Amino acid sequence: MEKVTIEMPLVSSCDVSRCGFNVNHTCHAKAITVGDNFNPGCDTFFETNEHNKENKRIAGVGACKVNTCKHNIDFECTAESIVVGFSKQKINCLTFTT
Repeated sequence: MEKVTIEMPLVSSCDVSRCGFNVNHTCHAKAITVGDNFNPGCDTFFETNEHNKENKRIAGVGACKVNTCKHNIDFECTAESIVVGFSKQKINCLTFTT
């Protein structure tokens, strides 16, 4: 299998312990997608009692669909890193800012 190596912001922490990619406040997905046109939700979140076993990898931000965020350039995140957690009981990118 061929692999692609690209630079992307890391998910520095995630407080959503019920997500299948979260182990010890760290997201271990290969990459996450943030939001829709308006809300900076974590589109990669899925609720499960099981957690992924790949705990060496730290997730990056593959795409951001919230074009009003100051870190969004051409639907990609340019922040140094992001934090995912709860905002008004929704799972969001807490680094989102306008």
